[in-house]
Amino acid sequence: MSHLQNRRLAGPAPADETDGDAPHGGSPLARGLKQRHLSMIALGGVIGAGLFVGSGAGIAAAGPSIVVAYALSGVLVMLVMRMLGEMSAANPASGSFSVHAERAIGPWAGFTAGWMFWTLLCVGVAAEAIGAASIMTGWFPQTSSWMWVLLFMAAFCGTNLAAVGNFGEFEFWFAALKVAAISLFLVLGALAILGVPPGTDAPGTANLTGDGGFLPHGTNGLVVGLLTSVFAYGGLETVTIAAAESEHPVRGVASAVRTAMWRIAVFYVGSMLVIVTLIPWSDPAVTTSGPYVAVLDHLDIPAAGQLMNVIVLIALLSAMNANIYGSSRMAYSLIARGQGPKALGRVSGGVPRRAVIASSAFGFVAVLLSYWWPETVFTWLLNMVGAAVLVVWGFIAAAQLRMRRRLEREAPEKLVVKMWAFPALTWVALAGVLAILALMARQDDTRVQLYFTGGLALIGYLRQKALTART
Repeated sequence: MSHLQNRRLAGPAPADETDGDAPHGGSPLARGLKQRHLSMIALGGVIGAGLFVGSGAGIAAAGPSIVVAYALSGVLVMLVMRMLGEMSAANPASGSFSVHAERAIGPWAGFTAGWMFWTLLCVGVAAEAIGAASIMTGWFPQTSSWMWVLLFMAAFCGTNLAAVGNFGEFEFWFAALKVAAISLFLVLGALAILGVPPGTDAPGTANLTGDGGFLPHGTNGLVVGLLTSVFAYGGLETVTIAAAESEHPVRGVASAVRTAMWRIAVFYVGSMLVIVTLIPWSDPAVTTSGPYVAVLDHLDIPAAGQLMNVIVLIALLSAMNANIYGSSRMAYSLIARGQGPKALGRVSGGVPRRAVIASSAFGFVAVLLSYWWPETVFTWLLNMVGAAVLVVWGFIAAAQLRMRRRLEREAPEKLVVKMWAFPALTWVALAGVLAILALMARQDDTRVQLYFTGGLALIGYLRQKALTART
């Protein structure tokens, strides 16, 4: 058995781990993120392109019950973030859940969760770059998509190569704009529901109960909406990665996790409720133009389409920036723990620059694959990481079950954030993850993603087991 598996939980930390609020805590990574950066990253990180763009398909499938779908998946996400917050506040690390999984379960779990998440973020960078480029070519039809992709990739790779404070500053303003946009949308929507704007009639419950009722496509539609909503929440984990490079990691994680509940309730569930209350779920504009544009058009907001394009572009660029950051830190953490090529683990100026370049390069190659083989290789990449976020959540729940007991025995003072009703709600969260994976196996399109992701996880498990057997 590996020495890593025998290590006591409250004993020596993995190589990249910070130690509370002690300066640098033995990690060469700089602590350049201010508390205002981390607070806004946590706040804006919940507002992604998946909410603005992907929610239309969920509404079309589930109808008004999309509100229930987002509420159910939101509860699961809150439980996962609470568990992750407990572990990250106890042991802040740039590898976040990968470090926790390694310490609680074994090296194979840290390796599998870490590299799977790295791949997920890199493929996400490619998808977001393509989406942002399509908006720009719509505004400037004489330009080519590859030009914008190259520009965005170079810009955010450069941002992440510089001091971590630059990343934090970019994300601070990106997040501020997203929060302002979604807040304004919710205020306008609430006023329209009450019939306050001149010429606007209060819709009451007509759109919620009419046109097929609250569950127009039955439970199958609700299941599709649930799967759509789950993946819209992906990426929230990055805030615990960023916390390791903040001025006060423990305080930052605790604050971010404790406010997760109202952020999810207001931004996700609240906006879904506004949309399906104001306009019919079956309106073609919900999927063609997007639900937010459809609502703004309904309210006769001038240039609604272009206004939302600006917001979606900001959300996409913000996600690109955050994903390059998160993937580079995850890669650095894995390499520092001997689970990746050592050549990429060098840190200069407090930044793992080689890991940043490698992560950006993988994302750019994925973009090229989308042009060369959009129906084969790129689709395979997307399928490969389709269920990755659920696998990561499963590792988080399993790790927390083991880590909490050990922390209570060996270092109870580190339990700054505690999981609610432990261990009952941890088991509920784990059961929820398994239930969603089972639902994915029932759907033709998501079943393929489940198999691909399962294969990737199996490869990670077998590889690490083989290495462990040699030591």
